[in-house]
Amino acid sequence: MSNNKERGEQSLEQLDKALKARDRKEKTGPLKTVVAAAAAIVVVVGGIWFAATQNGDEEEITAEETSTQQTTEAPEIEPLAMTRETPLAETVACTYEETGDAAREVSVPAGEDIPTTGTVTVNLSTNQGNIGMELDRSVSPCTVNAIEHLAENDYYDDTVCHRLTTSGIFVLQCGDPSGNGAGGPGFQFANEYPTDEADEETSAVIYPRGSIAMANAGPGTNGSQIFLNYQDSPLAPDYTYFGQISEEGLATLDAIAEKGVEGGAGDGAPVEEVRIEEASIA
Repeated sequence: MSNNKERGEQSLEQLDKALKARDRKEKTGPLKTVVAAAAAIVVVVGGIWFAATQNGDEEEITAEETSTQQTTEAPEIEPLAMTRETPLAETVACTYEETGDAAREVSVPAGEDIPTTGTVTVNLSTNQGNIGMELDRSVSPCTVNAIEHLAENDYYDDTVCHRLTTSGIFVLQCGDPSGNGAGGPGFQFANEYPTDEADEETSAVIYPRGSIAMANAGPGTNGSQIFLNYQDSPLAPDYTYFGQISEEGLATLDAIAEKGVEGGAGDGAPVEEVRIEEASIA
């Protein structure tokens, strides 16, 4: 019979597989699939770590014993560094693969000689207030190139942010012209930072308040949908980070989040519609 440490390691592996499987089931990204899972990461990883450190001779621990005897805290989930350990070359080549029907017609971005320095400022003018974004080419140049291309071609204009999450993770998700969370631009591209630098043993990181990341349906399925973190959010490092939200934008997001989700749920459409009236490049 395996000891507690072995069971703990097996449980952690199963959790990681479950998170990835649930991500693939959702057409667009982390929110519905990780609302429960994000909170579970904190609780389950803590429980797994505790079990893995116990003496293997003791096979059962009662609830009462656990509550009175467990004093060791679970390891802290580290925040995303938001900078690469190893800088990229001055330019990179990006691959954008055509796939499916576009929710709104738009061309495929150019992928040759994409710069990896500097930033791009995109302003989302919404009916709830402005959300400024500074996109960082040094961490995820292909993602920044795609978002810049979509904004320049009016892809995000007159679209709703269809999902708000206020439990477990704390994000507003935007970028689908169809408004149902299943739409994309008709092309997809690979994950970048932190996925391409993540340690295989890293099951979760904190995407900090103010960070911007790509929603996806699994590795290599990035398109146009993004999520804006208005509070720290624990997630697997499977979502490309590519920029920061302005202070004005965070104030707008805080006001949106304060109004909550329809029906008082922790995940769903915002109580008040959030519509991007125009996305512009500064």
